Amino acid sequence: MADIPIDHDTIIVRRVLDVPVARVYGAFADAKERASWGAPSDTAVFIYDETDFRVGGRDLARCGSKDDPRFRVEARYLDIVADKRIVWTETIREVDKLLAANITTLELRPQGQRTELTVTVQVTSFVGPGMIENTKAGHEGSLENMARHLERPKQQTQS
Repeated sequence: MADIPIDHDTIIVRRVLDVPVARVYGAFADAKERASWGAPSDTAVFIYDETDFRVGGRDLARCGSKDDPRFRVEARYLDIVADKRIVWTETIREVDKLLAANITTLELRPQGQRTELTVTVQVTSFVGPGMIENTKAGHEGSLENMARHLERPKQQTQS
């Protein structure tokens, strides 16, 4: 039997947002809001089919290009501490093919009225190292979109 390749890596993405921790946490906790900034680029989409943001809860989503959201993501929340951290596992599939399995930890730390956000993803890719690079680019793009979403003057006055 031929070796079946598997790749592993740990990705760490950091960002400081010019909004308080409670506002950043709220943007993750609310699935509708998360969907508005979660896609990593203007050509991509993240669509939630099911959301249950609580320990033991599950999110089901589709993502990919706006005209072909072919990838399926199933997330399970393992640990949620309001305004501090969120830990979840996720599997990413294309149709019935398993592409990756991840454990993700999101940490929020106050810096006065700002928030330091650290996302650590332990990735297991079943389709080569490109999936690891895509995971990193996806999280970087999502946090960039989150910053634009939360730091708009209109949003700051409503927070």
